[in-house]
Amino acid sequence: MRSYSFFTILMLCVAIIVLDILAFYWLQSITQFISSSVLKIAIHTLFWLFTFGLVTAIILLKIRLDSMDPRRKHILISSLYGLTVSSFVPKLLFVIIISILYFLNYMFSETQSLIIVPLVGLLSGFIPFFFIVYGIFKSAYRFKVYHRKVRFKNLPKTFNGLKVVQLSDIHLGSFNYRYHVLAPVVEKINSLAPDYIFITGDLVNNYAWELRGWHNVFKQLKANYGKYAILGNHDYGDYSEWMTDDEKQDNFNQIKQFFKHIDFKLLLNSSEVLTHDNDNITLIGVENWGKPPFKQYGDLQEALKTVEDSSFKILLSHDPTHWSEEVLNQTNIDLTFSGHTHGMQAGFERKSFQWSPIQYNYKYWAGLYNEGEQYLYVNRGIGWLGFPGRLGMRPEITFLELICA
Repeated sequence: MRSYSFFTILMLCVAIIVLDILAFYWLQSITQFISSSVLKIAIHTLFWLFTFGLVTAIILLKIRLDSMDPRRKHILISSLYGLTVSSFVPKLLFVIIISILYFLNYMFSETQSLIIVPLVGLLSGFIPFFFIVYGIFKSAYRFKVYHRKVRFKNLPKTFNGLKVVQLSDIHLGSFNYRYHVLAPVVEKINSLAPDYIFITGDLVNNYAWELRGWHNVFKQLKANYGKYAILGNHDYGDYSEWMTDDEKQDNFNQIKQFFKHIDFKLLLNSSEVLTHDNDNITLIGVENWGKPPFKQYGDLQEALKTVEDSSFKILLSHDPTHWSEEVLNQTNIDLTFSGHTHGMQAGFERKSFQWSPIQYNYKYWAGLYNEGEQYLYVNRGIGWLGFPGRLGMRPEITFLELICA
């Protein structure tokens, strides 16, 4: 919320109040069927108490935001974000649908409105409300393994069947030191017996203190040959205010040091040769590269300087836009792993059909893509940021098997 002006916050509060006035108007068409006046007054009172409580909390949070302890700030913002979404969206749908139903009834029926119209309108609000609540308390922790086999003509034979697990956008600060939450992730990954594990950025939300105690969880991750990581846009501390540049740099250094503690090699515009028997492939890792307003710390050309002749190349780059801007048709990199989008933490996926509002901002936003012989995999993220849940977009553990074509 700190990135929004006070005027914008006030406009949000006005929108909430206007919507609630409309919702209350239609709510009365439902409560008119309640015979108990006491119950009717109680429902109406609770409705407005919630509205003004929410608006007051949003304004107070904005006023106190700058002086608030960052450790408390994130929890409060996320909780309020979830409360606002779970209130605003169902009421909006309720108002739209019940307005349409009453209009159609007025246009095409000569009889007065039956109770079925307000009841259907009420259900149109309650169903998305329960869906959002489920997304906050259950779906956000229903970790799913997305398993794909990808065939490559130039993959060395000794690497045939190579098993790679990818994690991305973990955002540990959002889990608030609930270490047990990620225990199923560790169990699932270790059961896959991966050859390599990659973390493709956004380990934290902003701060190094978010990492406290998590090394005990991540050190349990097992890979046959190696564990590697890169940084995402949130790992640089750019979204926080710092007293001095040294303070920000110290925070950044602590985040980088954490990867050493958990036995992950951090690739910073650099590469690593992965050798099996007499064959090798090259793993390349760049710092965050994104279109403005995202900063471009990544330097692919610098990373490629140390790359010797290799028949197969894998790139770790946090933002998938980097693939289309600097990798695709401009390099001979075979496979790129990215994250960043979270799949917007909301969407619909059914077999081969995928939809999310994020696709109108990112061409490549979730799953496997290919153009010619070059492939990109975009991880949907393990954690969350902003809205504290997931709606139809489960948190992802990527499991890719590389096959010789």
